[in-house]
Amino acid sequence: MPNLSRVLGLRDLTLLIIGLVIGSGIFLVPGAVLKQVDNRVGVALLVWLAGGVLSLLGALTYGELSAGHPKAGGLYIYIRDCFGPLLSFLFGWSLFFAIGSGAVATLAAAFSKYLGEVITLSPLAAKLTSVAMIAVVAAVNVWGTRKSSDVTNWATVIKVGAILVMSAALLWFGHGLEEARQALWPEQFDGSVASNFGLAMVSVLWAYEGWQFATFSAGETVNPQRNFPRAFFMGTAALIAIYLLANVAYLAALGPEGVSKSSSVAAASLGAVVNPHVAKLIAVAIGISIFSAANSVMLTSPRVYYAMAGDGLFFRSLAEVHPRLRTPAVAIIASATWAAVLAMLGTFNELLTYVVFTGWIFYGLAGASIFVYRKRTPEGFSAYRVPGYPVTPLLFILAAVAVVINTLVAKLQESPLRTGMALGVILLGVPAYFIWRSRSARV
Repeated sequence: MPNLSRVLGLRDLTLLIIGLVIGSGIFLVPGAVLKQVDNRVGVALLVWLAGGVLSLLGALTYGELSAGHPKAGGLYIYIRDCFGPLLSFLFGWSLFFAIGSGAVATLAAAFSKYLGEVITLSPLAAKLTSVAMIAVVAAVNVWGTRKSSDVTNWATVIKVGAILVMSAALLWFGHGLEEARQALWPEQFDGSVASNFGLAMVSVLWAYEGWQFATFSAGETVNPQRNFPRAFFMGTAALIAIYLLANVAYLAALGPEGVSKSSSVAAASLGAVVNPHVAKLIAVAIGISIFSAANSVMLTSPRVYYAMAGDGLFFRSLAEVHPRLRTPAVAIIASATWAAVLAMLGTFNELLTYVVFTGWIFYGLAGASIFVYRKRTPEGFSAYRVPGYPVTPLLFILAAVAVVINTLVAKLQESPLRTGMALGVILLGVPAYFIWRSRSARV
């Protein structure tokens, strides 16, 4: 049976990490974050910095895990090795039915929405456009890992370039920074400031989410011991710089009050200081950004289903590698098909917001696996060792726990029924696991 080919280098991994993270969030979320901290600019920027640093701590931890265990599936492999096949299966199950495929479906729906700002689309045409985008992304990924990575590289360069050009224009023409300087910090620091900081951090961590998916492609990476740690560091550091720059640029254009009142801050900023018609160009930039993120998810997540099938815990055909293209073609097509179904249903988008936070349970578990691996192999299982151990992974794990608890409490208050349904999607994986395990034992 043919194997996956190692074709991804340092540049590919770095751009993949950036491409996975930057979707539509940085164009939309900053206003909500600033509003959450009562329009205090210094606190808001500190939240963005802290979210980036916490992501960097996780990325450094995953760098050691990926370097020491460069196999397709990434987090699935670490959880399986250290905490057993049931928990790793539940991660893969959640990724397939909700987190991964749901992310692609949501991105596809967002793509058709922003395309609709350029050309008129009926509701049916919008859904068909979403499905068409998923089909294109799937075809590119089946065609070849190298081809898909090239698409991600170019799309990521274009969207980062668009953010930099936009930020430069807003900083040049905007006049809101003086107002921002006058609203840096609250008059006094008390419990409410800390509480608002924590709630805003949840939104910021969502904006940074996605870099974890890069571990899924460890089985196709050249020299993973060297490239993964470097790519995680460079990619996450670049994201922190890009996000802080964009936030300052929005403040320059609209001032704190204008940013906090905007649900589409990038378009509002360009419309205010450049030209209302130019603001429509942001829809094109967001469309490219969304396509890049969807392609990156499709490049990575099917590797988990491939690994699960190889363990006999998912459909056997998903473990097949195309003999000529050297891609997990069946896993890609299955993932894309389910994503297309979700995109056509449309109503799943609302439920997805209640499911995605559960991913942080598994992100924290994967981070904790570094302690198990090190205990088993005290001399080290990788040439790269995470700096600041054990504090670095511990801080990341604590952040993951905080995200899960804070979000769970908020979602239960907001809608107990939908939260229960979301948790039900995960728990349905328990009987499914035992069914597949029994079938695998009979083979």
